[in-house]
Amino acid sequence: MTAGSGRITQAQVARLAGVSQAVVSMVLNGSDSLRITPETRDRVQQVLRETGYTVDIMGRRLRGKSNRILGVFTYESVFPSGVADFYRPFLLGIEEEAEEQGFDLLLFTSGGRRDGRRRIYESGTNRLRIADGSILLGRHNDPEELAQLVDEQFPFVFVGRRESPTGPVSYVGADYVAATREVHEWLWGLGHRRIGLLGVTEENEPTLDRRAGYEAAAREHRRTPLVFLEEDPALALRQARDEGVTALLVESSAMADGILASAHDLGLGVPEDLSLVVLGEADPSQQPPVHAVPSTATDWSMSRIPRHEMGVHAVRVLVGLLANPKPRQLLLPCLLHEGATTAGPSTKHSR
Repeated sequence: MTAGSGRITQAQVARLAGVSQAVVSMVLNGSDSLRITPETRDRVQQVLRETGYTVDIMGRRLRGKSNRILGVFTYESVFPSGVADFYRPFLLGIEEEAEEQGFDLLLFTSGGRRDGRRRIYESGTNRLRIADGSILLGRHNDPEELAQLVDEQFPFVFVGRRESPTGPVSYVGADYVAATREVHEWLWGLGHRRIGLLGVTEENEPTLDRRAGYEAAAREHRRTPLVFLEEDPALALRQARDEGVTALLVESSAMADGILASAHDLGLGVPEDLSLVVLGEADPSQQPPVHAVPSTATDWSMSRIPRHEMGVHAVRVLVGLLANPKPRQLLLPCLLHEGATTAGPSTKHSR
């Protein structure tokens, strides 16, 4: 059974099945209308299979109907080996939950690249609109684009807490404030009294959250926060040692690699002389110093990001937005991994 050359239309399917176009539309949309008998539904579905009919996605979008497609847009590439290791749990969670919810996924990559950066908007057009809504990932996002998406009321969820001056942004993130306070309390319980934080110089939401958690924990114990913002690991280590620090929270895994290498160069033991805790997994956007020991070779004490769970919940939040556009924010707890780079302070350093 054929309907000639070219793209099969609903009208042709209706004619071949001997029904109205409205009946074909109801079958395609999964309607359980009593107007359609099981025999009629079977006949329409048989014609759809035999003709190879495909839904006109853009036509459905223009008519305001759901395509059952969720977009995934990443500001950074997700395929190079090191980066793929970081993003894989997010994407697995997204894929599993999208399948559970009955949605297809559409990955947006580099079509909107400009000035070396990926863009959602190309020539003023939102490329994501082919999908019903989209999940956004990436450390180096564009605040102006987020603001434009909010203004357009396009359904999107960012993986990671994000803010926009134009209105609330829906996101699923890790609770870095609580996680950093938990790490500080764990180190305090081990006997550390001079606990420092080595943060990245770039200020974004995760950095600000970690710093807020650390400063709150330090003040609870009536300690002056010791925050170091130094890109040179050797200099950062020297500053921390001058302050009598016995435990250091390190926001960047690349910087932690550098601190570890510098400690070895100075004959310092980790964790015997200095405890190190990484606040999150390896960051693919940062490279460790050339002489540093790769993170994968070290059983770091760390606060693990719930990446798979964040992907799962991002899909759930996005599907919820399609039914009710009210913005939603969700923060998930991190998991403390004790690892091998933390111990109680040596007696000579305890204060």
